[in-house]
Amino acid sequence: GVETAAELAEAGRHVTLVCGGVLGPSLHARGRRPVARRLAALGVRVLEGAGTRVTEVTRDAVRLADGRDVTGAVTVWTAGFRVPDLAARSGLTTDAHGRLVTDATLTSVDDDRVVAAGDAGVITGRPFRMSCQAAVQLGTGAADTVLRRIEGKSPAPVRLLFAGQCLSLGREAGVTQFSYLDDRVNALHLSGRPAAGVKEIACRSTLRQLVSGARKASSRAVRDDGSDPRRNVPA
Repeated sequence: GVETAAELAEAGRHVTLVCGGVLGPSLHARGRRPVARRLAALGVRVLEGAGTRVTEVTRDAVRLADGRDVTGAVTVWTAGFRVPDLAARSGLTTDAHGRLVTDATLTSVDDDRVVAAGDAGVITGRPFRMSCQAAVQLGTGAADTVLRRIEGKSPAPVRLLFAGQCLSLGREAGVTQFSYLDDRVNALHLSGRPAAGVKEIACRSTLRQLVSGARKASSRAVRDDGSDPRRNVPA
């Protein structure tokens, strides 16, 4: 939502950003300040605090919990992620959000034939933020678990490590919010043009990670005798 608002405003649009509470709730208070300054510089009207939760969207307005109507020609809904209901409908153990509960190897706590990765699963006792940062690590981890089981080996626990969050604020600025390895944000952050550069690097590195992970998983699938165990895996 923050990134979209900044892009549209920089393109010359009149933008109102309805926060439903706090601007950038996943950011540290210090990292939130440069975001607010940049949005103000771009002319974005930011509505935050009590009463800014959206209760209804009509053809030409957004109604807030405090009764206000925010008019506009276009409404862009950026309310975050929702977990698919497949896991909840399966009868397997899920958490309050409907994510499939797994052990540290991403294997379902109910059935070792089921492996979950990404936003549809959650490791017991280790909730993680839905993000590309988690998804990239979980995807390769799930592939490793599956391939180890095919090879008759015990899967290894997946170790999730986080670095922070990157926000673009138009083409020329951004905010990089650093975190501890467990994804708890800290006061350290970058802003302005250097942060925009970090966001660009993060986007490129994500693509490289996906390609690299796929290659590693593929190379692991070939046994020492040259045979490919994946040929015997049912679809």
